[in-house]
Amino acid sequence: MSATRFGLLGRVLEWLRSLWTALPPVGVNQPSHWALGQGFVGSLLMVYGSFGVGRLADVSPLTRSPFFIALRTESWGVTSCILALVVGAMLLTRSWLRLGQRLRYWGSGTVRPVAVAIVLWGLPLAFTVPIYSRDVYAYVGQGRLMAAGLNPYTTGISALNNWLELGTDPSWASTRTPYGPYFLWLERWVVQLTGGQPDTSVLLFRVLALAGVALCAFYGFKLARLHGVDGARAVWLTVANPLFLISCIASAHNEALMIGFAVAGVYYAARGNWFLGIVLATASIGIKPITAVVLPFVGLLWAGPRATWLRKFLCWAATGLVSLGLFAASSLVYGLGFGWVNAIVDPTPGFIAYTPSGFASNVIAWLGSTVGLDGGSIAEVFRTVLKWIGVGLAVLLILRGDNNKVVRRLGLAFMFIVVLGPIIQPWYVLWFIPFLAVTGIRDNWEIRLWYLTVVFFVVFGAQDQLYVFGFVNTPLAPEAIAGITAVAFLAYLVLIDPKTRRIVFERPAGRQNLAARSS
Repeated sequence: MSATRFGLLGRVLEWLRSLWTALPPVGVNQPSHWALGQGFVGSLLMVYGSFGVGRLADVSPLTRSPFFIALRTESWGVTSCILALVVGAMLLTRSWLRLGQRLRYWGSGTVRPVAVAIVLWGLPLAFTVPIYSRDVYAYVGQGRLMAAGLNPYTTGISALNNWLELGTDPSWASTRTPYGPYFLWLERWVVQLTGGQPDTSVLLFRVLALAGVALCAFYGFKLARLHGVDGARAVWLTVANPLFLISCIASAHNEALMIGFAVAGVYYAARGNWFLGIVLATASIGIKPITAVVLPFVGLLWAGPRATWLRKFLCWAATGLVSLGLFAASSLVYGLGFGWVNAIVDPTPGFIAYTPSGFASNVIAWLGSTVGLDGGSIAEVFRTVLKWIGVGLAVLLILRGDNNKVVRRLGLAFMFIVVLGPIIQPWYVLWFIPFLAVTGIRDNWEIRLWYLTVVFFVVFGAQDQLYVFGFVNTPLAPEAIAGITAVAFLAYLVLIDPKTRRIVFERPAGRQNLAARSS
């Protein structure tokens, strides 16, 4: 097969082959080529599965393709796609776990295998029909609002003609955008380039996501090395994991750009380049305002470990003023103003039952109702208190703690805000894990808890966002097929697979000193 004859596809295949052949021989500290290959197969299975149960916009030309029609309307097509999606996701998860086992000593030569894994596992996902979430279609709708001269901070997508046919979830109909102004710029530019055509727009948003993935990997590696932690291991934990790849590439979430800019900003601030650190942290806030939590820690890095309280307050004030000045200047573009502040002060209402807050509040509501009290109101108060406890702990970590472990404190502050909040979407846990990984996650309960988190959300997402027409007959309900398949595969990994079951039942092989926190 010649690259010339087959054009771009040939060049891509040749490049992948060169990456594969460049891997060093398999050894004690080298990955199994099977682990990398299985992950690639898993990604390809997810691509196929997405064709049948991913979310296509009603106006997409693919809905008129005989191939897609068969996969989306025939029982065999839908069933095979559900199985392919779930098995692919679980195979990708197994490959990630096995890569970590093969590189457990994290010596020299581990950077290339992790980079190859990200490329082999991530690139195919760029060609899926959106899975696990369809927020990317909301990006298209908000871009159309921007192109029409409307303000997404005051106007919902339902103000557009034919908005529902472009794949947007109805929950976005009157919802004000929670995103920052810089991401709205990107949304507008994408729509202007594509004319609002949903399939092409999704591909362009994935190009932006891939840029974010590259930022996360590059600066995550450098920030880990700066803290004396193995960079390859940190990138494997944060970027190569299946939850990150699926959420940021297959779902095209803007988390990749948000996290990439945040990690880059913290890196430069830690290196002493406080101005570039503030600029990049501001760029992250401009993608998604939740990363405003990063700014006080950038100020602490600017102040230095031996700073007096006066210097800390001056650096905090200067950091805020520089960031505010950047936003003030950029607010003049398209006349968006400071509407993005609503995303912080007016969060999404409601709660999710699987969160610590949601689960505990449901128990409290039941107990209160049992004894004749207003259980719903008590539960709502409980969730509000727990949310503010998380915010309070974050503030405490800003004000107090080891000044030589500022990045660690940042990761913990972010974690408390997320974990104690009433809503935790699968991609929310990706916000804080990079800052914990670059400062060291031990090979004990810490890493096992991360394994559990990734597996839970991969399994949950595999059956949560299946798009199947109601008239299609399947052997079981689509969610049941996905759930049973995922649980069966998970049981195999935990109880039967001689390699992965060690993660659960064997003690870590005394190398905690290599992964220990050093910052």
